Amino acid sequence: MERNPVYMHDRTDFPNAYNTTDALIAILESSFDGIYITDGEANTIWINHSYEVISGLKGSEVIGKNMIKLEQSGLISRSASLLALKGRTTVTIDQTFRTGKRAVVTSAPIFNEQNEVVMVVTNVRDISELYCLKQQLAKKREETQRHTDEIEVIRKQLLQMKNMVVGDKKMLNLLRMVGRVAQLDTPVLLLGETGVGKELIATYIHQKSSRKNGPFIKVNCGAIAENLAESELFGYMPGAFTGASREGRIGLFEVANKGTIFLDEVGELPPNLQVKLLRVLQEQEILRVGSSTAIKVDVRIVAATNRDMEEMVKKGKFRQDLYYRLNVFPVNVPPLRERTEDIPKLVQHMLDHLNKKYSEKKFVNQTALISLMEYEWPGNVRELKNVIERSFIISDGDEIDSSDLMLKKNLIDWESEQKNEPFDLKVFLEKIEKEYIDKAYQNQPSIRAAAQSLHMDPATYLRKRQKYMEKA
Repeated sequence: MERNPVYMHDRTDFPNAYNTTDALIAILESSFDGIYITDGEANTIWINHSYEVISGLKGSEVIGKNMIKLEQSGLISRSASLLALKGRTTVTIDQTFRTGKRAVVTSAPIFNEQNEVVMVVTNVRDISELYCLKQQLAKKREETQRHTDEIEVIRKQLLQMKNMVVGDKKMLNLLRMVGRVAQLDTPVLLLGETGVGKELIATYIHQKSSRKNGPFIKVNCGAIAENLAESELFGYMPGAFTGASREGRIGLFEVANKGTIFLDEVGELPPNLQVKLLRVLQEQEILRVGSSTAIKVDVRIVAATNRDMEEMVKKGKFRQDLYYRLNVFPVNVPPLRERTEDIPKLVQHMLDHLNKKYSEKKFVNQTALISLMEYEWPGNVRELKNVIERSFIISDGDEIDSSDLMLKKNLIDWESEQKNEPFDLKVFLEKIEKEYIDKAYQNQPSIRAAAQSLHMDPATYLRKRQKYMEKA
């Protein structure tokens, strides 16, 4: 607050030569806090300049007037002086003046020797700037939390991201086409069987787009609990529901702002969220749970599903208008059995990763590779990855043969032919599990390492190994 300096006339021998009242007034006028003084009957005696600046009231409007009348007239919204007089004790309240300034007002009664209130001195501290700083701090905290959430989500995505491995002409043509649409903000719907690599295509679209420096957020629509899906996607306000954070929380669509959001298994979205997703596509805005204020978002949507969306629309399980909004540019990702030229490159890529991780030099021989290329792969790339990891574990030497692959079809046929009896799934699975457990025990230096190689808890691994040893 700017003010003119308070002068003490020409006297230099203060306090002896300076009038005590003048000195007191000079001191009070030097205060950046507003000072308001009444007598014991609540009549205004004096105010300083700071009070005039903070409240917007002039001395001529209040001096000599009673606080009761000032409060009744509306010049003062609430009098701390009256509260102090009534309670005969110091009172502190918050007050907003007609200037728009907010202040902490403290009124303290002054007593004489007869314990009578002869005066009330009120200190008015302007906290407008402090309140503004508090709002700015809250905004900064929200932005910081947003960036923290964004970094955490992106970190998880990067940990799971695989390099793009392509060798088949069908996939190369598909990527060329996808690369062109990636440069636009057009919604893309990825269609294909489970495990074909739709997430990798979505990542490729993001990396080839103008949003590549923005966040890439993956959402598995089928994995989010239905009662939490809306708050996860769109966020919520403080206290929006039982158990909600007191600070509220931004949703994944806000985290993905200026980037791409990948809605995997979009066909699993419940009907109420289909409506809200349609609004995002149409209006580019979201509503947090518990709020009526729309928030603009700049997000590119890539969706994926292994479901027959047209059939779902016919059966009323998916909104037709949302389907058309998402299906602007459909991309059918072929299954692995239709792009067999990818298999050798994928196998080598997976083995390179495992060899580096476990300091091995294992390779797949030609016989095994032919078996892999002739197999139907109902689980696509995901199943191929599992087969390679299993064969890596159970192979005795560096060479992985067709007998190490343990492909489902071959194993089932072999089991039935050898025993010449009906296939027993339970016995078969136990046999496979025992072989994995034994191989891991032979190839790993400890129980813990063996369990970890099979993605098992050590206690579970030990219990299962003891069970099979007892059966032997």
